[in-house]
Amino acid sequence: MTNNNSDDDFSLFSAEFSGIKKLKQDTIKLPPKNMKKKQVIQEKIAANFETDHFSDGFEPMLSEDGPVRYLRQDAQKYLVKQLRRGDFAPEIILDLHGLNQVEAKRELGGLIACCKKEGLYCCSVLHGVGTYVLKKQVPLWLAQHPDILAFHQAPLEFGGHGALLVLVELEDWQMKR
Repeated sequence: MTNNNSDDDFSLFSAEFSGIKKLKQDTIKLPPKNMKKKQVIQEKIAANFETDHFSDGFEPMLSEDGPVRYLRQDAQKYLVKQLRRGDFAPEIILDLHGLNQVEAKRELGGLIACCKKEGLYCCSVLHGVGTYVLKKQVPLWLAQHPDILAFHQAPLEFGGHGALLVLVELEDWQMKR
């Protein structure tokens, strides 16, 4: 009797699924395990490289009086004045609103790397005012980075007290100007 029931079940099953085609399985070829580890290590190194220049323990000497500004020692003195007047317009804008310090540091490093890669010499960093955490830290981080020529508190049309205009050193940055 069990044989008869199983035959009935099989015939019912076959009747229900008649005309159905077998699916072709997709296969995903993974890279060799040792190659994958190398890629992960390279990505981590690249991510750390972007923020290696930013230290929370080091505070560069920035002017206490007036708006926030910085000029690298070997940069031309008139750059800060041009930034203050708004002679440079930002080619890319980074908005840090809502980010914590770790995220902001990572994004700032990414912005500088992007500017270098894309050949953008002027950028704007919107840090906001809020609790003054990023407003205080962002200039300190930027002043530590070797690729930053100068920065100044942005003119009102580019964010005013809650933003900085930043000049990134490029090999051909003067030729673009």
